[in-house]
Amino acid sequence: MNIPFHKPCLDDREIKAVQDALSSGWLTMGPKTIEFENRFREFIGAKYAISCNSATAALHLSLLALDIGEKDEVILPVNTFTSTAEVVLYTGATPVLCDIDQRTHNVDPEMISELITPRTKAIIPVHFAGIPCDMTSIMDIAKEHSLFVVEDAAHALPSTYEGKSIGNIGTTACFSFYATKTMTTGEGGMVTTDDSSIAEKIKIKRLHGISGDAWNRYSGENDWFYDIVDLGFKYNTTDLQSALGLVQLEKIQFMQKRREEIANMYLQGFSEKIKVLTPTENVQSSWHLFIIKVNNRDELHQMLKRKGIHTSVHFIPLHHHSYYQKKLGVDSSQFTNANQIYNQSLSLPIYPGLQDDEVGYIIDAVLEGTKNLDSF
Repeated sequence: MNIPFHKPCLDDREIKAVQDALSSGWLTMGPKTIEFENRFREFIGAKYAISCNSATAALHLSLLALDIGEKDEVILPVNTFTSTAEVVLYTGATPVLCDIDQRTHNVDPEMISELITPRTKAIIPVHFAGIPCDMTSIMDIAKEHSLFVVEDAAHALPSTYEGKSIGNIGTTACFSFYATKTMTTGEGGMVTTDDSSIAEKIKIKRLHGISGDAWNRYSGENDWFYDIVDLGFKYNTTDLQSALGLVQLEKIQFMQKRREEIANMYLQGFSEKIKVLTPTENVQSSWHLFIIKVNNRDELHQMLKRKGIHTSVHFIPLHHHSYYQKKLGVDSSQFTNANQIYNQSLSLPIYPGLQDDEVGYIIDAVLEGTKNLDSF
């Protein structure tokens, strides 16, 4: 078999949606984008949803809207993709790296408390692999110290925490629609918030600081006049992407159900033979990733590759990268949990198009590859 690590769930509906968008004459941000934002806002249960060209842009705009800048510190997990930290550096603030919990692979709230200083202004919890962080503890800490909470929800659609959708718990939440995510627009992202002033700042900053977006200027509601009211960026999405997003959002419950079916097949197949990252009791995971933990990670990765099974590792912790070593001067020894998890973790394929016989083939191959080795 040849099983890719990921394959987006696309069919004729997405093709027709993009064709319709092309035929409409709106290629940039227009009516489809407004509809997509409204549908997404309703799905999450947030008051506002602002689309962007990536989750990175969503995170950056969130921090700017919260006036985070030089002399500020932002606490975030060391086990994340570079975008979570780099957006902090974009603002001139300092990323403060925090170790993760062995059980959930998410940021450890107790360690967050130890890192807070008078300069701390925000926390960025990352809902790793689609498993929500301990938001009750994090929000309590934020309230005690008057901190903002910007959720990195790139993996967390449609995850829930204590029955509540991820996306309306923190100050803002930032979603990714990259090609490998649970739903995709090719490239793209979304910010959700319940704060009207934050939403308005993000809307203005995402498109050059212009007082009105393209839809308002050219739809007949307004005219050619506009004002530059702030320093902004070219971070908007397009109607072509939004047309994709609308179809994907319609399919998301189906795609989630299939991910859960595959996850349950893995869990049953590995059944105490292989250590697996699983959600805690009070959450529902998006199952963006399915992660096993084995001592022979690198050997298993190569063996599976020879069998046509493509796997990945999430993530190389930030303190292992030369840029962050130089920029932040971090001490690798302070991230004991992240180091151990990194050395053992392997992400297996999990996506709606994965067939049952392919899942069985992967399970058999993993068990064969770890048969004579301690997987814990």
